[in-house]
Amino acid sequence: MKTDADQKRRDLAKIHIARKELAMDEDAYRLMLESVAGVTSSAKLSARGRAKVLHRLRQLGWKPKTSARPRRRVTAREPQDKKIRALWLDLAQMGVVRDRSEQALARYVKRQTGVEALDWLDGRQAEKVIEALKAWRKRFIDAQGDTDEPA
Repeated sequence: MKTDADQKRRDLAKIHIARKELAMDEDAYRLMLESVAGVTSSAKLSARGRAKVLHRLRQLGWKPKTSARPRRRVTAREPQDKKIRALWLDLAQMGVVRDRSEQALARYVKRQTGVEALDWLDGRQAEKVIEALKAWRKRFIDAQGDTDEPA
């Protein structure tokens, strides 16, 4: 659960990051704090003052960066999800699938079923994806077998 102290720490971190990214010198920073929130130190900012300062920093051109890492790691919970992921990774290992990422798997699942996420598949839909992946794997293995035999 987020506490007021946690929020204050996050806000202050954003303020200091923005100051650094905008290359504000000490005097300009203190002057901005005083004109926007009536204080000369970020430690003295109230929650409303922090919001005002962050708003002003955005007006000055600061753009908060989003996290580079995904917010939610997708993991298989159901046995059928695990089977789908295992088949997908097996196809990638064989060189059939070029992109082994979760996003690529999600796109494949959506094309097969119309469902946005692997976690949302019902049993029938999951079985459809499993059978399609198995058939794809079999076609690849059969094609490889044809090239190995002498003519």
